[in-house]
This record gives sequence, structure tokens and C-alpha cells, in this order.
Amino acid sequence: MSRLSGIEAINFYGGSAYLDVEELARHRQLDNSRFENLLMSQRSVPLPYEDPVSYGVNAAEPIVSAMSPRERDSIEMVITCTESGIDFGKSMSTYIHEMLGLSRRCRLFEVKNACFSGTAGLMMAASYALSSGAKALVVATDLARFTAADAGEALQSDWSFAEPSGGAGAIAMLVSQQPHVLRLDPGAYGLYSYEVMDTCRPVPDSEAGDADLSLLSYLDCCENAYRDYASRVAGVDYQGTFDYLSFHTPFGGMVKGAHRTMMRRVAKVRKQEEIDRDFDSRVRPGIEFCRRVGNVMGATVYLNILSTIHHAEVSRSCRLGVFSYGSGCSSEFYSGVFDRDSQELVAKRRIADHLDSRYRLSIPEYEMLLRTNGAVAFGTRNVDLDLDLIPGARARGGRRLVLSRIREYHREYEWV
Repeated sequence: MSRLSGIEAINFYGGSAYLDVEELARHRQLDNSRFENLLMSQRSVPLPYEDPVSYGVNAAEPIVSAMSPRERDSIEMVITCTESGIDFGKSMSTYIHEMLGLSRRCRLFEVKNACFSGTAGLMMAASYALSSGAKALVVATDLARFTAADAGEALQSDWSFAEPSGGAGAIAMLVSQQPHVLRLDPGAYGLYSYEVMDTCRPVPDSEAGDADLSLLSYLDCCENAYRDYASRVAGVDYQGTFDYLSFHTPFGGMVKGAHRTMMRRVAKVRKQEEIDRDFDSRVRPGIEFCRRVGNVMGATVYLNILSTIHHAEVSRSCRLGVFSYGSGCSSEFYSGVFDRDSQELVAKRRIADHLDSRYRLSIPEYEMLLRTNGAVAFGTRNVDLDLDLIPGARARGGRRLVLSRIREYHREYEWV
């Protein structure tokens, strides 16, 4: 039996509309000097007929449709990873499993652990693939759906920069013993977790927390998860072992700060010029897609991995170090290997073209969405969605799944 597992195939779906965040920052009269530190340019904005299920299916469908019937039947587990759940009991994996037409000989369940959920799902799936030889589909899907009240409060709070950085989208990963995209290094991981009230969702459709505490917890976990990794993996060197580094990316500026801290505390590099060069060569490739989407919680570190592989200079096998963090908190540092074939598989997904195809929302259109987003709040019992709410957005992105209506809490979808 193979002792290797990892990501066989991967895809990202970032919705049909986006907002220019510099335009939003000017509209909200945010401190421009602080905003520039976000390293953000765009954020995906969910329309009322887009939800975590539709995002997840649209991410996974190209992977599943390329598989033979026998290969599809080898998927024995579908895990949804999210903090944007639509029901306290029913897993979104049931909807995704149904819309993809997968075999009923399958485990369906959901993982909720803030932004760490995608890594929790991946590691569970990789272990299952190793033990069974079967495949697993991991779908990390999340969104930030702001309302007019949220936007108004943001102007007076420490969370005024949550609105420009909150994103929407889904990563789908086929996990198996044929890790064509990313081969996980067996036994190479480090863990660091504890209770902290940095950010939370005390009610289904709203987030609360302490931005400064969140940054401190992120930095603390990044360093100590890596140190635990180093205690398990002989001879590891932060600066020399990893060709590239992927971080959970709430916004690019947070990643830049974390890498700077790691270079100083762990690698003992003091010259800022050297740190900046290292960031540009090993870290910046991973934030290129993230800065066009925003924070998609459990999917974000995997969008960073996708961006890293896409933008990397690959002449041989490359080792990737990955830091995954979820508020509350749980964190892990692990590693894997990708190569030129991995990059070619990622390039076929045409993620940049997908992001280019999204409809650019005007500020009036965005403000209108803030006023109407309550129609699909958690617990909505009955509603019909207007697919022509923003006509220009409906025509973008090719064939995709959308939420058409909710009847007695049951969500109904259609392809458009």
C-alpha cells in the first residue's frame, strides 16, 4: 500500500462579482495609510443567490466531471469545511454530494473550526486515503455577507478593515494516494493551539472579536507551530528547507508581518532588505490570488497554496511550508512537495481568467446588496431569489450553480 497521500486535484471558485476595495476604502473614508498595509486590491462579494453550497459545487464540479464513473465511485467521503454553515444540524456536504451526483456509498459530514477547518478536513481526508485507498472530496467554502447595519457599525469600530478584506469563495480538493498537486510530507507537522477569544461568531451571521488580539495570537501560533514542526523533523531550517511558504491569509499585510517576525525570531535575520527579498521570492507568490478575493476563512490557506504553485518558478521539485491558523484557536505548520506537473495541473484551472471574468460592482450596487442581504440570513424559511438582481453579474462566469429558492428551510438550486 502507498504511504503517500495528498491533493490529487484542486480548484477554486470565487463567485460572479467583486468590489474594488480601494474604491470602497475611499467611500468609507478609511485611513489610506493603514489600508495600503492590507495588500488588498479586490474582494469577491456574494450575491443573494450565491451561498456556501453553490460556491462549493462550482469549485468541485470541474474536478468531478473530469473523472470516470469508476473514479467518482471511489470517493467515499465528502467533507465540508466552513464557518458559514446554513443549518445547525444538516451538513452542507449533503447538498454538495447530491448536486455532484456522487455514490451513496459515502460518508458526509461537516467540520467547523474557524479558518482552520480546511486543514482539519484535509488531514482527516489524507489519513483516510492512506488507510483505505479510497478518495475523499474536501470542500472548504465560506463567505462574508455584510448588511447595511454591519457597514454602519464598521465605521466606528476596530473592525473597519474587516469589510474591505472579507471575501467569498470555495476550494475543492480531491485527496488520495495519487497526490499529483501536492504530496504531503509524512509525519512532518507541528501543532500549537489554545483557548483565546480573538474572533468568534456568537450569532450565525455576525462576527465579533479583538483585532489586535487576533494578530498577536496568529503570530504566536505561527512561531510555535513551526517550532513544534522543527522538533519532529530533523535538520529543518526556516530559511533553507522550504522553497516556498504559504500562510493563512486574512489579508496580505498580515502574512508579510508574520514572515518578518519568523525571519527575525527563528531565522535570526536582522537586515530588512534580506527579509524583503525573501518575502518577494518565497511568500509573495501565494498572496497574488488572495489579494483579489479576500479572506475566505477555511479556504484561504488553500487559495494561497494554489496561488503559490501557479506563480512559482519550478525547475525541480519544490518543498512548500504551510501555516494554517483558525481563531479561537487552532494552528498547524506542515509541509509538502509540488513539481512542474503540479503547476501544469493548476494552470489548467485558469484561476486568473475566472477572477478576471467576475462582474465589477459599483458602490451603489454594493450598497443595494447590503440592504437586501438579510433575505438569505441564517434560518430563512421561505424565499425566492431574484437571479436578475444585478443583470451584469448573471451573465458572467459561464455555467454555474445558484440558489434559486428556499422552501420550508430546504434549499433548491439550479444551473444557469
